[in-house]
Amino acid sequence: MKKASLLLFSFVSLSLFAQNSNKKAYFTHDIGIFLGGAYYLGDLNSTHFFMTQPVVGVCYRFNYNYRLSYRGGFNFGSVQADDARTDNPDQLERNLNFKSKIREFYTQAEFNFWEYRVGHTDFIFAPYIFAGVGVMHFEPLANYGNQWIQLRNLATEGQKTTQNPTQKKYKLYQPVIPFGLGFKLSVSKMITIGFEWGPRKTFTDYLDDVSGKYVDPAQLAIEKGALSAVMSDRSKIKDPSANIGKLRGNPNTKDWYFFYGFVISFKLKGKPKECKGAF
Repeated sequence: MKKASLLLFSFVSLSLFAQNSNKKAYFTHDIGIFLGGAYYLGDLNSTHFFMTQPVVGVCYRFNYNYRLSYRGGFNFGSVQADDARTDNPDQLERNLNFKSKIREFYTQAEFNFWEYRVGHTDFIFAPYIFAGVGVMHFEPLANYGNQWIQLRNLATEGQKTTQNPTQKKYKLYQPVIPFGLGFKLSVSKMITIGFEWGPRKTFTDYLDDVSGKYVDPAQLAIEKGALSAVMSDRSKIKDPSANIGKLRGNPNTKDWYFFYGFVISFKLKGKPKECKGAF
């Protein structure tokens, strides 16, 4: 979280520098699409780009000047991981898996390190950084018996049961902080193609439905049903009570997800608005 806060502070400083530069404001607008991949880091995966899934999105960008732009949009993708796909012996024994669709609305600011203007022969490419805020929806599922089972209502870690009465069900809508870096290139008078990589700082540890400790599966079966007991502990240990009280995940860290790919944007027709008195 400290690193994310430092990045946001640095970005705000750069944005203020851009707004107070000598360059005239140059207002243009464009719309675009995002095509790429999505992956996650958390209790079931610690390797970047592992089990990448497709993501698509749409966006609108307001170019304030040659350095600074504001962008908003919607992305739709999925993330997943599987203990069986790792070399870690503890994860292989735990034997959990999940997938979750991610629906994300966001707004962010982009700062170009070099002056950039689509269609201009002197400012045709630029690296940039971005940061913003957003909200995302997720719902973890697990594969069991060749079926994908919804996990939240099963209370796999005993949420709101006699074993864990103070632990509330995690919320499926969560705030996120998107940030990252990219590179954009003007390929015609109206079209920009860019590539970017963007981590998403989340405030939940349940993107994968894994965070705390194992609970008693027998008691969980009584209160929530047999399926809850099965999905709470799928380990290869023969004694079903051997894991009770042991850590199922790491409750001290939050989950992250990442979007990376191409942004193809199209400048909307109309004369740019220049404002000499904007600074």
